[in-house]
Parts: sequence; structure tokens; C-alpha cells
Amino acid sequence: MTRSLKTLLSLLAVLGLVAAACGSDDDAGGGDTKAAFVMVAPVGDAGWNFMHDQGRQAAEAATGVETAFVEAIPEGGAEFDDAVQQFIDDGYNVIFTTSFGYMDATEAFAADNPDVVFEHISGYKMNDTNFGNTFGRMYQPRYIAGMAAGAATESNKIGYVAAFPFPEVIRGINAFTLGVRRVNPDAEVEVAWTATWFDPTVEGNAAQALLDAGADVLTMHQDSTATGQAATDAGATFVGYHSDMSSQVGNYLTAPVWNWTDRYTDVINAAKDGTYTPESWWGGMADGVVDIEIPSESPVAAEMQQVKDQIIAGEFDVFEGEILAQDGSVMVAAGEKLDDGAMLGMTTFVEGVIGSAEG
Repeated sequence: MTRSLKTLLSLLAVLGLVAAACGSDDDAGGGDTKAAFVMVAPVGDAGWNFMHDQGRQAAEAATGVETAFVEAIPEGGAEFDDAVQQFIDDGYNVIFTTSFGYMDATEAFAADNPDVVFEHISGYKMNDTNFGNTFGRMYQPRYIAGMAAGAATESNKIGYVAAFPFPEVIRGINAFTLGVRRVNPDAEVEVAWTATWFDPTVEGNAAQALLDAGADVLTMHQDSTATGQAATDAGATFVGYHSDMSSQVGNYLTAPVWNWTDRYTDVINAAKDGTYTPESWWGGMADGVVDIEIPSESPVAAEMQQVKDQIIAGEFDVFEGEILAQDGSVMVAAGEKLDDGAMLGMTTFVEGVIGSAEG
């Protein structure tokens, strides 16, 4: 081999190493980023997991990042660990875990896998490097949904099929009840606990029990449409949750809904760009993560729209006093507002709720 050829080959080799080190423009933006989602129930065509999957698909389109998901993964078991570990083994380096009961296991995975970004939905734990949490101020549209329910009831008995006695669920019940009693001070909200996120049989039975007790408007905090089906079958009014369920059930009035697209897009882009910083992100109606459609047929539609506009503008707070607790004591004094810590730790029902906050 001539000296000139050897020199040329050496030069090409050096240039190749430099190119590999620098990477192409396509690689610089995190071309190897892949995002995975763990869901607690079937995605289906309505509900909590459906809306997460809608957000996943939209974020994939917005970021160009490959995504994948698994569904119906129970909380607190080996199936969750196996699913997350498989995603890690398959090269997914952004993982969203989308149910409250996944929190502690997600925290452990984040500690063991510092090169993977973990974002937990609906929890409160985080670290300083690769584990954050995301949620939405669903109590805002819940309040407005309560206004619609309060105006719709004729029996002044509204049924609420509730999941677990967690602060998130209690906060939603309270906000809904405050909205109900804003427009109808004589109405009451009776709670039936199911200890389920998705069990159509259990949820349907709980809904029927509330109907049998005289409720003529029902709402719920689960992923199935069973409460809506029971309401429709009985000729009652249904206020949904999570997503627009008008195509799944009849007698549908409205629903507080989720939109995860922008938040998921932001987290994925931050991971892709190497700028991800963990935070406790709690967005509201002004951020677009939660919303509600105002039913034009409601007699309080104009007032509902006014409250919605005020919430978005920061001019109205759902948990501003005076608010009385279920036992008649002052829960929030006149002129005061609950801070985020108090709302995130809420364990007491407001006046107007029938049932125990302990489940």
C-alpha cells in the first residue's frame, strides 16, 4: 500500500470518528427517544385511559417520537414491574405511568434507571433528576358540571358513583357538590363507593342503588360507562367524566374532560432535547388539560359559561370560603382559599354530601 493511500485512509477514518462523535442534525434532537405509556384499564372508546391514549397518539404526531402502550395493568403487582422493565429493555427512555397506585413502583424504577425519564400521573412524588408528576385541576370543571346537575334534578337527589376514598376523588365530589348547591341549595349528593377504577358490573350495581334511593341525576369517577347506562335505562340524567360519552350513552348532559396532548408533548420534547426537569405540574382549565362543554339546553348555561371564563381568567376559585364541612363546621373561612397542599390532602366532605368520606 502506498504512503499516499495510507494517508488518505487514515484521514477518512479520523473524519468518520469526528462525524460519529458530532452526530447528524437528525440525531441532535434526540432521535433515539421513545415514549411508553402504562394504563390501568382497557383503552376502549371512552374514559380515563381512552383520553390518555388520545393524548399519546397526538403527542406522537406532534413530536415524531415512537410511542407504545400497555393496558389493563393492575396497580401494585408484578405485572406493572414486568411491563415497565420490558419497555426499558426495549429502549423506551420516556415512560408515563398513568394511575395513582403506580406511584411508589415508578419512584423505585426511576431510582434504578437514571437515564430514563419517568412521569407519573395523579401522584405527588418526584426526584431531582428523572422523575416528575403531572395532574390536572379537574375540580374546576367538576364544579361547573355540578351546576348543570343541580339545575337538572327534579328530586333534589343526585347520585355520585365514586371510586376510592382518596383526596383526588373526595376533592372532585366536593367541587361537584359546591357547584350543585350554587344553583340549587336544596339538592344533595349521595355517594356510593365501589373501590374500583373499572368494573362495569360493580359500578352499574352502585348506580342502580342510587337510582332506587331516588336520584334522578348520576355522575361517577370510574372508567366505564356503566353509570351512564344505568341512568339511561332508568330515564335519569347522566353527567359523565373523563371524556365526551354522548355517543356511548343516552340522556347525556355534559362531562368534565381531560386533554393530555400538550402536556405529553412538552414532556417528550423536553426529554428529547435533554432539558427535562422534574416538577409537580398541576395544570388547570387555563392550561387546557381539563375542560367542560357547556350544555346549551341547561337553564344555567349562561352562568356556567361565566364561571368557566372566570376560572380561566383566575377570577374565581372553587374552594374559596365560606365553605361548610359535612358536619356543619367551617371548612374554609369567608374570604379565604384552600392552598394546593390542603386540596391535595382533602379528606373531608362539604355540606350537602350524603355518605362517608372514609369509603
